[in-house]
Amino acid sequence: MTDSELMNLRSRAAAGDTDAVDQLVELAGERGDMEELRQLAAAGSHDAADQLVQLAIEFDDMDELRRLAATGNQDAVDVLAELIGEASGTTD
Repeated sequence: MTDSELMNLRSRAAAGDTDAVDQLVELAGERGDMEELRQLAAAGSHDAADQLVQLAIEFDDMDELRRLAATGNQDAVDVLAELIGEASGTTD
């Protein structure tokens, strides 16, 4: 995807085009672009937030998981609770 195509996609997403948002989430996830995903999540994309959790797990990024949990992301809360349980030897 060219820079101009990406800019066009971002403009469409900013204008409320949900297909463009979905495409941006997919592209950002493939690139591991957590900053773009953060922006999309802040704009209300639950898919972007879900992708952030997945990337944070993949990259072992506890700070990102904590940040997401602090914003109320239940998936991040659940992952952190699971990881803390594993670390303390108390798994379900």
